[in-house]
Amino acid sequence: MSLGYFSYPLPVNEPVLQYGPGTAEKKRLKEVLAELKKQEADIPMYIGGKEIRTNKKLPLHPPHEHAHTLGYFHEGEAKHVQQAISAALAAKENWAATSWENRANIFLKAADLIATKYRPYMNGTTMLGQSKNAYQAEIDAACELIDFLRFNVHFLSEIYKQQPISSPGMHNRLEYRPLEGFVLAITPFNFTAIGGNLPTSAAMCGNVVVWKPAHTQIYAAQMFMKVLIEAGLPDGVINLIYVDGPVLGSICFNHRDFAGIHFTGSTGVFNHMWETIGKNLPMYKTYPRIVGETGGKDFVLAHKSADPDVVATALLRGAFEYQGQKCSAASRAYIPSNIAEAVKKKLIEGIKSFKMGGVEDFSNFINAVIDEKSFDKIKSYIDAAKKDDKASIWAGGKCDKKEWLFYSTNSHRNKKSQIGDHVRGDFRSCINGICIPGQRV
Repeated sequence: MSLGYFSYPLPVNEPVLQYGPGTAEKKRLKEVLAELKKQEADIPMYIGGKEIRTNKKLPLHPPHEHAHTLGYFHEGEAKHVQQAISAALAAKENWAATSWENRANIFLKAADLIATKYRPYMNGTTMLGQSKNAYQAEIDAACELIDFLRFNVHFLSEIYKQQPISSPGMHNRLEYRPLEGFVLAITPFNFTAIGGNLPTSAAMCGNVVVWKPAHTQIYAAQMFMKVLIEAGLPDGVINLIYVDGPVLGSICFNHRDFAGIHFTGSTGVFNHMWETIGKNLPMYKTYPRIVGETGGKDFVLAHKSADPDVVATALLRGAFEYQGQKCSAASRAYIPSNIAEAVKKKLIEGIKSFKMGGVEDFSNFINAVIDEKSFDKIKSYIDAAKKDDKASIWAGGKCDKKEWLFYSTNSHRNKKSQIGDHVRGDFRSCINGICIPGQRV
């Protein structure tokens, strides 16, 4: 029984640590990186609060250091999807009955743990598993994830306060309850924060969740699961499994208790899931909620009055931070002719100044793309640019598949070319530059 209203004021953003020379945070992160590399992690699935191991162990390697093994994760199969759903549904009644303030406490505790004890571990697993430099890991696996947890608690408390107006002689009230079934969370490789937010935002509302992260993000995902367990998350509320997408979909989307999906990934996959859910509507208890963010590539249109320094900096950071693998990465730039040469010069200088290498050297700005499939796809764009007489490579264009999956390239197109027209939604560490008449901007 609630004895008072518990307020959750608007939080402030988690401060970003800088990891500069001589700082305590840099020293501690270096120690944790060394610690993580010394051990081979044995990574189970988490179903109903139990650690589940299988006979199929798959290795995890840093994208930038293929010879090193971070550990092994236990891949699941169809029966584990079924077990995760059953565990979630078994936990549903008690979790839905848990008071809002006690649910909120768990996620606020998790945020505090990431801000303190687990900060270097969340950053370290993200750096090694997803090939992010220290700054990119800090703003993602620490700051953004902490902000998701704290701000979500605040905003959900605001939603709960929203009540309908009442006419004279009556009193209307609205109660919010979780969905009637389980929520499926499918999360991408490129942001640890998204991996944490998709399952917890649903769970925060009283829902139970089956969570499947991208295989290339498992190393950080399992660390976050440990945080949630230490924060007091009850068994079965979030069930972390590592299975192939088609296996997952064939079971979840054909289950009567499927109640919703929270997804970030490719447009093609999301379209297919939506179509499947639509065809299966007659079998569900309720209409499933479909929430998803899908891929798209950003273009940059510079005005003729723009400062070339500012344009170049925006393009360099927008196109090449985290190897061009962010959801908002710039892939095409339209530059007015009156500033095109100045922007081009500064872009080339900037690209040539990028230092590439492993994540343990904090002076490296560029690290590796996530996997061999991504490498091959990006290389195909570069090869196409080299063969296209309407395109020219301004800088970069060299690829190393043996040891490092590194890219630094900028392709320029001043005439109609097909390069890039077929790669909408792909992550790629390259940008197409197109010169346009200055008087038209």
